[in-house]
Amino acid sequence: MAGMLAWNPSPVCTIKRNDQLHAAGIRTRDLQHARCYKTRVKIDAAGHKFRQRSRRLEDNGDSPFSSSFNGIRKKSKMWVKEPYFISNFHEPQKYPSCTGRPIHHHQVVRGKSQWNSSFKKSNFLDWRMPLMRSHFSSPHICSTIVPAATVGPDEPHVASTAWPDDGLLEKQGLEFWENEIKGVDLEGFLISKLPSHPKVYRGQLQNGLRYVILPNKVPPNRFEAHMEIHAGSVDEDEDEQGIAHMIEHVAFLGSKKREKLLGTGARSNAYTDFHHTVFHVHSPFMTKDSDGPLLPFVLDALNEIAFQPKFLSSRVEKERRAVLSELQMMNTIEYRVDCQLLQQLHSENKLGSRFPIGLEEQIKKWDVEAIKRFHERWYFPANATLYIVGDIDSVPKTVYHIDAVFGRTPSGSDFSVAQPPNAFGTMASFLAPKLPSALAGAVIGETPAPLGAQQSKQLKKERHAVRPPVKHKWSLPGAGQEFKKPYIFQHELLQNFSIHLFCKIPVSKVQTYGDLRDVLMKRIFLSTLHFRINSRYKSSNPPFTAIELDHSDSGREGCTVSTLTVHAEPRNWKDAVKVAVQEVRRLKEFGVTKGELTRYMSALIKDSEHLAAMIDNVPSVDNLDFIMESDALGHTVMDQKQGHESLLAVAETVTLEDVNSSGAKVLEYIADFGKPTAPLPAAIVACVPKTVHQDGSGDVEFQIFPEEITTAINEGLKGPIEPEPELEVPKELISTSQLEHLWLQQKPSFVPIDKDSTVVKLVDKDTGIVQRQLSNGVRINYKVSQNEAKGGVLRLVVSGGRAKETPDARGAVIVGVRTLSESGRVDGFSREQVELFCVNHLINCALESTEEFICMEFHFNLRDGGMRAAFQLLHMVIEHNVWLEDAFDRATQLYLSHYRAMPKSLERATAHRLMRAMLKGDERFVEPSPQTIQQLSLPVVKDAVVKQFVTDNMEVSIVGDFTEEDIEGCVLDYLGTVTARKSDLKDANEFPITFQASHTDLQSQQVFLKDTDERACAYIAGPTPNRWGFTIDGRDLNDVIEPVPNSLTEEQARVLAPNEMEVMKDADGKLFWKKKNRHHPLYCCVTLTLLAEIINSRLFTTVRDSLGLTYDVSFELNLYDRLKFGWFVISVTSTPAKVYKAVDACKNVLRGLQGSRITQRELDRAKRTLLMRHESDIKSNPYWLGLLTHLQSSSVPKKDISCIRDLASYYEFTTIDDVYHTYSYLNVDDDSLFTCIGVAGSQVGEDTAGVEMEEEGDDDQQGFIPLGRGSTTMTRPTT
Repeated sequence: MAGMLAWNPSPVCTIKRNDQLHAAGIRTRDLQHARCYKTRVKIDAAGHKFRQRSRRLEDNGDSPFSSSFNGIRKKSKMWVKEPYFISNFHEPQKYPSCTGRPIHHHQVVRGKSQWNSSFKKSNFLDWRMPLMRSHFSSPHICSTIVPAATVGPDEPHVASTAWPDDGLLEKQGLEFWENEIKGVDLEGFLISKLPSHPKVYRGQLQNGLRYVILPNKVPPNRFEAHMEIHAGSVDEDEDEQGIAHMIEHVAFLGSKKREKLLGTGARSNAYTDFHHTVFHVHSPFMTKDSDGPLLPFVLDALNEIAFQPKFLSSRVEKERRAVLSELQMMNTIEYRVDCQLLQQLHSENKLGSRFPIGLEEQIKKWDVEAIKRFHERWYFPANATLYIVGDIDSVPKTVYHIDAVFGRTPSGSDFSVAQPPNAFGTMASFLAPKLPSALAGAVIGETPAPLGAQQSKQLKKERHAVRPPVKHKWSLPGAGQEFKKPYIFQHELLQNFSIHLFCKIPVSKVQTYGDLRDVLMKRIFLSTLHFRINSRYKSSNPPFTAIELDHSDSGREGCTVSTLTVHAEPRNWKDAVKVAVQEVRRLKEFGVTKGELTRYMSALIKDSEHLAAMIDNVPSVDNLDFIMESDALGHTVMDQKQGHESLLAVAETVTLEDVNSSGAKVLEYIADFGKPTAPLPAAIVACVPKTVHQDGSGDVEFQIFPEEITTAINEGLKGPIEPEPELEVPKELISTSQLEHLWLQQKPSFVPIDKDSTVVKLVDKDTGIVQRQLSNGVRINYKVSQNEAKGGVLRLVVSGGRAKETPDARGAVIVGVRTLSESGRVDGFSREQVELFCVNHLINCALESTEEFICMEFHFNLRDGGMRAAFQLLHMVIEHNVWLEDAFDRATQLYLSHYRAMPKSLERATAHRLMRAMLKGDERFVEPSPQTIQQLSLPVVKDAVVKQFVTDNMEVSIVGDFTEEDIEGCVLDYLGTVTARKSDLKDANEFPITFQASHTDLQSQQVFLKDTDERACAYIAGPTPNRWGFTIDGRDLNDVIEPVPNSLTEEQARVLAPNEMEVMKDADGKLFWKKKNRHHPLYCCVTLTLLAEIINSRLFTTVRDSLGLTYDVSFELNLYDRLKFGWFVISVTSTPAKVYKAVDACKNVLRGLQGSRITQRELDRAKRTLLMRHESDIKSNPYWLGLLTHLQSSSVPKKDISCIRDLASYYEFTTIDDVYHTYSYLNVDDDSLFTCIGVAGSQVGEDTAGVEMEEEGDDDQQGFIPLGRGSTTMTRPTT
């Protein structure tokens, strides 16, 4: 987010960016905390944002302690860095009138649930007051032999490890402790097994196909079906590099049965990684047009894709072109850095060389037979797992459908499967329907005896009796490894310095209470380090830009990796490394304090308690991701309540000494670097620029040597260090006596919502939305929601934003918001105190400026006064914000650093050039230039922001699991007591916004980037109306009329009115006809969103699939709410040889709607897709928060409660003519379109600059890896 307040209490605070999809640069987003998943934003009616999130290996949630592993993540990861710019060409404004939550589909890298964990104080050591029950002895689990390909001992495949010790299709319930557990020793408890998820069903067909089923009600009437083939790029031979990914493309896009799902509201995709290939479908369970459940059809499509693909030569050639295009698209500097990191970390195995995308020269050579051979070798049922999670009606019926579809698929070799135990228990066996013989064996039978070694071998297919093993060299003391000197990767496209220190150890499977306890202690330990470095960073100007310490399991790599990553300006790299090592050494030597232990333990317990309460609200895709990753790592899968109860049990066994001992082991490879007893780093990799800019000297060569890196590390190990002092943390920011004084002073109350009305409280019964207004002018919208138990979200929106910047103070708002974030202080409380206050109350807070608004958003937990604490913080930010000169300096330096390396990002440079041309260089819509920033001062930026923070310009929306009494009490106490102030900023006084005139030389431009490798991108853009139908030239899309002939009376006009038209009078009394449907404020945004969905479909079908000119093409809308305009953009990636043809093809598709009319089938499919998303997202608090935003905003007058209440029905009413009416406002002729093509390659001449010298800028810290180690090597979604 832009200008993020640093009051992010998350001990893991994972903040990363995505260059491929976010760095396009059309819209300035301030400095943003990007999530660590890739995001492509689509926008639908009323501003619902849909982010297509790539699967992520690194999990990151919206609450403080994201993505739990059974109550706590089996991962400890923090980012400590300055948020950076994301100038996002694709993304609509951050707070549109109705903002949707990210949907979870089209994902590339597997990740776990985004839900967060929390816990309550337990008293495990008080034997008289046990709070949970369990058996120390593990529940009875029947082992089974699973037919699978032969694997190497360390290969990171699910198939390479023993299938989890669950009975086939066995429902395992949680067994509880007895109330009397006296006499049971602690050691016995810690070695006892964790309980298994009570609703997860596992089974296996006679042909070896394994399946996992989990009933899950969120979203309703939807399910996820993922087919995981346990074969990926590490299984490729020397002459097959990239063939696993090629098969994924050909099999997926060649499936006719998959295509038949497109009209049902289902979404499907595929991806390839090192260890597996996954085909997945997100589908409704039933539709109004279907005769029965869609599950059999989805399974049939997956069966065809995985086991019965048609390798047609025509499809192979199409996908060959697509994969080659994808290869060039992926080949960003981030991808190249990722490859370097993996090559060094895994130099001893194929993970360092078998990147899924493959090698260009080999991709060009394979014929159909070569592709078939790989498929035959690896694609067979015993080497696959089917996951089904969702709102299914019956597990036995689901099993029946699985067998009915997949049971006919040949196994590929002769083997038998032993009969498993009854999955449903003796008393419930009558519930299971009669099943085919193959299925019956998976449901009812005797416990099998273990198969002998000889018999087990017969289950493998002989044609690949030995799979390529992935062997690791572990960073363990006494392992006999030799020290590898630091490796330096130097490239002209890198802007900043980064260094990565890796330690690699075997995965510790979390299967016992002791394992979970160890995870908890490491989380506490590393959370402490995060906060210490973060507070030091914010309170001074340190030499580093960011420090990341990551300790995480990796299913895709088959190991646990600890990584210390340091980012810095090149000139400061030695001091940055020294500081990072010193902080690690300090924590390892002195450990955490009692206060830190109490603080982070309490926060983790609260967070786990929140997750447990959310057990019935976790989306299916998150549960599925979590199970899939846990299975890959061998962790026991528990549900959220089991995880919480288990964590409660182990929390009381944790001591300060245990935490420091456990955590110190993670840091030994750094803190004891060079000692004989210390683990050797698996790799040390520095990524550095070739040249650096020096004032007065220009660009000079940057030199660095491995010996200097080792010396810098050793310098950090020297010198005196002192233990961390305890910090006093406020329990409240506003005391009771202070609040009483505020009440006496301000006398807060609710007043009528409208001047002409006496209604003080407006309640909409259909939606449950309540509207209020305070006596000081602040407008309030809230909705009581049980979507997220004991959770809430709040958004303050003030109208103005960057559009209010004056010509002599461009950049003042964006830099001002960042300055306020950098300060982080309120009244007499330091930044550190405010941050810890947020930690204690599980509050996340973000501050952002957009072109139209300044927004402040809170996520909070209602337990232990969390909502009241969030309102206190909001009150203090509004009334008692603190502006500091050093915070202003940091903010300006960040923007300067961001801007000066823009030419090193092809996407950002290209989009920036286009945006400047389209809006005549208006810096309110692009990054402020260095000249602009250097003219600003602290008083100027403060004034620009504070002017907008006035009460009659504020709207606050809240959604959560609270009572009306509680929320209105908080509103009166902390918003009603804000001093009343009126705004003197009027929309009419804004500096006008203009699009560039037609027939200019700037309409078609090119950007060239000198690079070692070739790639190309292009953007095509043009103006649109804003969300509510207003255009930049003053027209209103809703007011298109047809005049009534003067000879007709009003009555005659009504009789003769065309279909769905009504008669109206203008100000002069003249009659005209107007379509009834177009009166509704949703008309423009609904029709534009449907149009975007249709155009995207045609772009894929034509430019990507038929012509093979690109791998990635998309049509996106940027619709404003307050400003009376918007724009669309087509983004396309290609090769330098094809990019010009791709641009022409995109234009032809855009204009082709005039000749090739939209069909009813296309419109129905678009409606179904968008309505399915709406129905899914309506269960989310952030989605409702977006719906409420601007409901009472005077600057968005068209939005009212009907925009929420009528949204679904309005989609249904929209016609093809409505869509074409809106399309006519897009102006797609040559005189209206703006195009900019970016080309990178070694042949680019020195005289062709990416952007003008005065505009040069940075790709927000080029050294950063956007998604975590190696994740850019994942293949992109197939569609």
